[in-house]
Amino acid sequence: MKCFGLDLGSSTIKGAVLDLATRQVEAKVSEPFPEPIAGLPDRFFEVAPDRVVDAVERVVTQLLETEPDVTAIFSCGQMGGVILTDPSTGRPLTNYLSWRDQRTLADHPRGGNFLDEMQRRWSRNEFVELGSELKPGSATSLLFWLSEHGLLPNGAVPSGLGDFVFANLCRTVPQMEPTQAIGLLDLPRGTWHHAAFTPLGLDRLAWPALADVSRPLGTWNIGGHRLQCYPVLGDQQCALRGSGLQVGDLSLNISTGGQVSRLTDTLELGNYQSRAFFDGRYLNTITHLPAGRSLNVLLRLLTELARTEDIELHDPWGSINQTLAPSDGGGLACDLAFFSGPMGDTGSISGITVDNLTIGNLFHAAFVNLADNFAQCAERVFPQRDWQRIVLSGGLTQGVPRLREMIQSRLAGPVNESIATEETLLGLSDVARAVLNPHV
Repeated sequence: MKCFGLDLGSSTIKGAVLDLATRQVEAKVSEPFPEPIAGLPDRFFEVAPDRVVDAVERVVTQLLETEPDVTAIFSCGQMGGVILTDPSTGRPLTNYLSWRDQRTLADHPRGGNFLDEMQRRWSRNEFVELGSELKPGSATSLLFWLSEHGLLPNGAVPSGLGDFVFANLCRTVPQMEPTQAIGLLDLPRGTWHHAAFTPLGLDRLAWPALADVSRPLGTWNIGGHRLQCYPVLGDQQCALRGSGLQVGDLSLNISTGGQVSRLTDTLELGNYQSRAFFDGRYLNTITHLPAGRSLNVLLRLLTELARTEDIELHDPWGSINQTLAPSDGGGLACDLAFFSGPMGDTGSISGITVDNLTIGNLFHAAFVNLADNFAQCAERVFPQRDWQRIVLSGGLTQGVPRLREMIQSRLAGPVNESIATEETLLGLSDVARAVLNPHV
């Protein structure tokens, strides 16, 4: 049996044919994710939602040319961000305010930024029940910003990007699956956290129904084909499922950004983010750790003169790996917190001497910092350090063997490194097989 898988990512909208019997990802096609709307104020990041709908339609049209008999589509997508929709027509009342939007970091009239004001209005218990989730581009923070500026229409329906897309394609009302609803759920009760919404002024909204992954949202009639569309799932949860994460595993996802995660059978709130997973399980996670994006800051600095003189470097990472071999850091220290996250918001390079400022020493120091950060966060999600194995995913450790060695030296246990290149689509395949073939 086959179905379509769709990943509404931040850079591309990717589709594929998923063979549920063989777990193969076939006939991959993609479209660039639409560019943000130009001319907006600093820190704003908005996308025209209908352009996303059009891109999804183009991807699925190509897939139908390959497999015209497929009748079901499973999707995942970027979490965070929000669109407000009309409760009667489902049409957008706002653009898609992306998870990359940073407007909530602006000053609030009562002092601090908008996130600080949200924290003041919530009790500690409410924040923890929400999964300890509060980021600049989260749905709650963006909705709060709209409320504080008088831009929140009464009765509007808040929707995730993928939820809006498929509601429009199926001519139905938006629903949100719990893996997408980060920072919105009263996790102990499994419902919208209305008590936390009220002090933010979000009680005037019409919150959508929570979707069940096993039930289609509706039927999409496209080019003479009828596709049953299932709820859009969280891309992080799908990627971790695709990497083979099991209860008792410590997951380290190291790619553009970094994540440390633990899968649990029951809800265990703590000093980390908590999210709904599949099959009634939960994910304890720490996200936005410095990783590839921070390393690229160093790479851009080191290659700036070459770019200025139009000199092409054929394999800069290969050269970095060669210089790493004899390097021990030489006393150099590097803090990779160049972007705001759980490890801070200001990076640094320190301990510089005349002799130690080399590429090998710099990246050795950067990898030490990266490995130390992941080890520190691993102990937050596994306070007893009692993981059964370590699941590495994301690809960065495959390209940098020294980094893998550093991580292994800090975190004892057998390591399983996922070599899959399409973990989110593999995760969707596993979910689809469980829904469509529950007895297999």
